[in-house]
Amino acid sequence: MDELIEQLAAKIGVDKSVAEKAVGTILDFLRTEGPSGTVQVLIDSIPGAAAVVEANSGGGGGLGGLLGGGLMALGGKLMGLGLGMGEIQGLARELFKFGRDKIGSDKIDEIIAGTPGLSQFA
Repeated sequence: MDELIEQLAAKIGVDKSVAEKAVGTILDFLRTEGPSGTVQVLIDSIPGAAAVVEANSGGGGGLGGLLGGGLMALGGKLMGLGLGMGEIQGLARELFKFGRDKIGSDKIDEIIAGTPGLSQFA
């Protein structure tokens, strides 16, 4: 997980703690909204990811709760971390690139295709 966080912080230009919270939030969203079995394979392939997901899971309150569920709620949570749309897109692309190296393109493509609205960020 440290390798991923370091890469994201450097490439996106955000603090490591923000990158870690964002990754946990995105993976939690994917686990809920996407093909959970394949997402779990991704989480399991990144040492330390499960703990980060759990630390950033749920909590439907705040701006995300006002927006309902799905991709809009995810965007609200990520913006609540201080990320702009360009940073969110960059973060998602880097996360999927990292995931392709871990579990292969077919499984990442399955996650993207199986999660409503996600293709615009991949």
